[in-house]
Amino acid sequence: MKRETRVGLGSAALPWSGASWRAGVGRVKNESRFERAGWRDWACGFFLCLLWLDSAVVLADDGTSNMTRRQQGILTGMPFMAHITPRTFVDSLGRKLFLAKAPGRVVSMAPNVTEILFALGLEEKVVAVTPFCDYPPEAQNKTRLGGSNPSIEQILALKPDLVLAPQDMIQADLLQHLDRVKVPIFVLQAAQLEDVVVQIQTIARIFDRSKAGDELAATIRQRIAAVKERTQALTRPRVLYVLNTDPLQTVGPGSFIHQLIEAAGGANIAADTSTAYPRFALEEVLARDPELIVFPVGTAEGIPEEEQQQWRRWSSLSAVKHNRLVHVPSVLVDRPGPRIVEGLELLAKALHPNAFSEESQEKKP
Repeated sequence: MKRETRVGLGSAALPWSGASWRAGVGRVKNESRFERAGWRDWACGFFLCLLWLDSAVVLADDGTSNMTRRQQGILTGMPFMAHITPRTFVDSLGRKLFLAKAPGRVVSMAPNVTEILFALGLEEKVVAVTPFCDYPPEAQNKTRLGGSNPSIEQILALKPDLVLAPQDMIQADLLQHLDRVKVPIFVLQAAQLEDVVVQIQTIARIFDRSKAGDELAATIRQRIAAVKERTQALTRPRVLYVLNTDPLQTVGPGSFIHQLIEAAGGANIAADTSTAYPRFALEEVLARDPELIVFPVGTAEGIPEEEQQQWRRWSSLSAVKHNRLVHVPSVLVDRPGPRIVEGLELLAKALHPNAFSEESQEKKP
């Protein structure tokens, strides 16, 4: 069988140019079935390489990708591919996440993360949530993980492109195991009120929803600023936020709840402590004499009614004397998610009932 020999890289050697194209049909007919099959195999392999690179996700602790751009180009056989740089995101542990494209399947390991994903319109990408993820109601229809420390087998069976987890809940062994099996995990932590808003924008960027994230963040920041403006000239009552009763635990300056109290126009009696969630002796509370005692309440989270009533025994406290034991929904105050601004507005109204109208509480982000 006669074959045409191609010499050099000129246009005559290209099957789609000049006389070569006009005679192309004849030449293709002269090629053997095996040669055509070889071209098909090469083309399939090339596009598989492109797809693999496009979906590549690499997580590194030392700030370097496991594959350099030059290596990426060599693998595909296309030098221009070596110049593609995946997007980089840094989590709260300082770990770098490299993403070539937005994840298609995500596991949420915290209620606030689930709320953020749904608020950004990413509900279709959520494949599993925790048993505590109760908002929005649609989240309860998702596959439930086994508590705050699910089995690695359960996560792997879901085939996630990304796991989003809070720093204060993720177990070290689970984190290490996910790293070993190359399941990307991004750890989140909100120590300040602004961190909550930044988390929303970061998650939005990870999923190519920057516009939605920026719009939601702008709305939340605007509402926070409005509350601060209305409370800045008001007298600040002394506030105790009861995070736990036995042992007695409250919030300090290293927590976003402390900043909520300040933004709402209160003076946190634990503002001079050095930890985010300090423990207090009852004697210390009596000495600092809060004018308001705030209890987070809820079905799954919050302080039970019987524990709240025990505080009424301490009649010397100003908060007890003036019956200023305040309830706020724990899901709005304790969760660093999109509804945190609703918690702020409710807290501000509880601290300064005369300064806030009902209309201001009905606005939604």
